[in-house]
Amino acid sequence: MMNKFIKAIITTALCVTALAAMGCGGAKSPEKQLDTSKPIKIGVTPGPHAEIMENVKKMAEKQGLKIELMEFSDYVTPNTALAQGELWGNCFQHKPFLDATLKKEPKFDLVSAFPTALFPIGIYSNKLKPGDKIPDGATIAIPNDPSNGSRSILLLANAGLIKVKDIKNIDTSLHDITENPHNYKIIELEAAAIPRSLDDVTCAAINTNYALSAHLNPAKDALLRETADSFYVNIFAVRKETLKDPRLEQLRKIYQSKENAQFILNHFPGSVSIGWKE
Repeated sequence: MMNKFIKAIITTALCVTALAAMGCGGAKSPEKQLDTSKPIKIGVTPGPHAEIMENVKKMAEKQGLKIELMEFSDYVTPNTALAQGELWGNCFQHKPFLDATLKKEPKFDLVSAFPTALFPIGIYSNKLKPGDKIPDGATIAIPNDPSNGSRSILLLANAGLIKVKDIKNIDTSLHDITENPHNYKIIELEAAAIPRSLDDVTCAAINTNYALSAHLNPAKDALLRETADSFYVNIFAVRKETLKDPRLEQLRKIYQSKENAQFILNHFPGSVSIGWKE
């Protein structure tokens, strides 16, 4: 009887071991290990976003975190590429822009991971100088994407040049303008193309990254510019699943480090502000 009992125990133990090895009996297979030997791909737009991430890349490599940067010339493709898994993350947009994208593309499982920097949008002109008033009947170009278009309209409203239904509404559109006493003709163009259109309009709202690429100095050349209390702080975006990736916290610490903050302030004085609390 004792031998049969011992044999039964051994047989049971062997069966359990075999089942565990085969993944039987409802046992879960181990989670897939992260392959840290491959670089993480981050999408950026030309100008300060790319330059700041180049600095972050150098700092990250010293800590063993490999980064590959991919530049995009528009504001649509980086989120599409991220949602499709072609990118690990992207760094080019503010939260209102991401929210507007998700309204159009609800299947994009994208989230804001951490704040980066503030790139004030400004009004520029080849025909007017800083300090000049925008004349009656002026043609003003603004970005044609909803979030930056709204941002531009609110900039004009905050300057008292037009009036809108709600000056705090980030979804403000051209239809929400209630008073246009100067009879401005406001036209919508693709954000990246606006700097090339300055000769064709009186003035235009241009994002900082495109302004710098066009050799415009936001601190000196802008007729109007957003103030530091703007809620259009830029973010680093990822797919929701990436929030569990430990490399994300490592990247956040590097991006928001004192060393990178100093790089931003030194390279873009008066043009780019820190978007996080130090």
